This record gives sequence, C-alpha cells and structure tokens, in this order.
Amino acid sequence: MSDWRARIVIDPEVLVGKPIVRGTRLAVEFSSNLLAQGWTEADVVRSYPGLTREDVQACLSYASAALRAERVYRVVAD
Repeated sequence: MSDWRARIVIDPEVLVGKPIVRGTRLAVEFSSNLLAQGWTEADVVRSYPGLTREDVQACLSYASAALRAERVYRVVAD
C-alpha cells in the first residue's frame, strides 16, 4: 500500500476519533486485531464485504506508521 491516507480517516464524530476505514465504521484496531488472531486477509474481506484487500493493507500500513512514530521517554523521579 503506497499511502494509507487515502483509505484511513480519523473523525471525532465516528467511533470517538479512532482511525477507521473510509466509508465504514470499522476501526483499524478491529481489522488489525482480526489479523493478529490468525484471520487471513481473505477471511476479513469475506466476512466484511465493505472492506477490500487494499483497505486491509491500509490498516496494516497505518499501524506500522503509528508504531514508527511512537516515542518512549524515561521519566526521572525527583
């Protein structure tokens, strides 16, 4: 997937702002969790006809980008 931004949107009015697949109420978190449970891309698309193969790939690309941008800082107590 070259750019997940064409398929993944964040709208505070939908699912309290969780990233979703454009035109659906299916969260990136939900589809990624299905894959983590062992579902195949084909299983997801078959079970959720509103999703395409490209949507599932966009969810993975979004998750990857979010993890790449994540930063962890050590907090030093006084």
